[in-house]
Amino acid sequence: MEKAHVWINYAIELAKEFGPKLITAILIYLVGSWVIKKIIGVARKGMAKSKYDESLQRFLLNLVSWTLKIFLILLVISQLGVDVTTFAAVIAAAGLAIGLALQGSLANFAGGVLIMIFKPYKIGDLIEAQGVLGGVKEIEIFTTKLITPQNKLAIVPNGAMANGNIINYTAEGKIRVDTTVGIDYGSDIKKAKDVLLAMLKANPQVLNDPAPSVNVEELADSSVNLAVRPFCKPEDYWDVYFATIEGTKEALDTAGVEIPYPHEVQINK
Repeated sequence: MEKAHVWINYAIELAKEFGPKLITAILIYLVGSWVIKKIIGVARKGMAKSKYDESLQRFLLNLVSWTLKIFLILLVISQLGVDVTTFAAVIAAAGLAIGLALQGSLANFAGGVLIMIFKPYKIGDLIEAQGVLGGVKEIEIFTTKLITPQNKLAIVPNGAMANGNIINYTAEGKIRVDTTVGIDYGSDIKKAKDVLLAMLKANPQVLNDPAPSVNVEELADSSVNLAVRPFCKPEDYWDVYFATIEGTKEALDTAGVEIPYPHEVQINK
C-alpha cells in the first residue's frame, strides 16, 4: 500500500507539472490544425481564381500544408518542454543534403513552377525551344513533352526551358508561311506576282488579315527570287506550306512563267 501511495503521489506531481503543458499542447495542435485547414482552403480558392495549373496547385498546396504542419509539430513539442533546437538542426541538415543531391532536379522543378506561373506556352501550342520544334503535349513539374512534326516525343527539362529562348508560334493566333520561288530573268515579274497572289487568295486556309504578299526578295545569279508570304492559323501551317509550294509551281506553269533549272548541254559529235 505504501508503494502504491508513493506512485499515486508521483503521478499527481507529474500531472501537476506536465498536465497544463499537455493540455496546452493539445489545444495548440487542435487550433493550429484548424488554422492550417483554413489557410489551405483560402489558398486553394485563390489559385483556382488565378487559373493556376492543376498539378502546380496540388504541389504548392501540399508544400504549404506540410511546411505549416512541421512548424506546428515543433511548436507543440516546444510547449511540452522539449528542446527543438536539435530537431531544427536535423531538418536543416537533411534539407541541405537533399538539396545538394538533387541540384539538377530542383532546377527543373523551379523551372516547371515558373513555366506554370508565367505560362510562356500551354498544352497544344507549337513552340521551338532548346533546338526542338514541336507541339506541347504535356507540361509536368520537371519536364515538358513535345511532339515533333515527325511525330517523335521530345522530353525537355524545365530548367533549360525556363532559362532559354522560347519561340511560341501559336501565341498570336496567326503565323506566316515563308517560301521563296525563283523566276527567269526574262519573265514578267508583275504577271508572276499577280498569279501567285491569286493562288494564295484562292486557298481558304490563307488569312485575309494580314493579307498575303509576293515581293521581289533577291536578284540572284540566274533567277529573280520572289518571297511568297501567306498567313494562316498555326494549326494550318503545314497544310498551307505544302499547298503554297505545289500551287506556286502549277500557277506559274499555267501562266507560262518559267522557273529556272539547270539544262544539260548536248554536244553533237
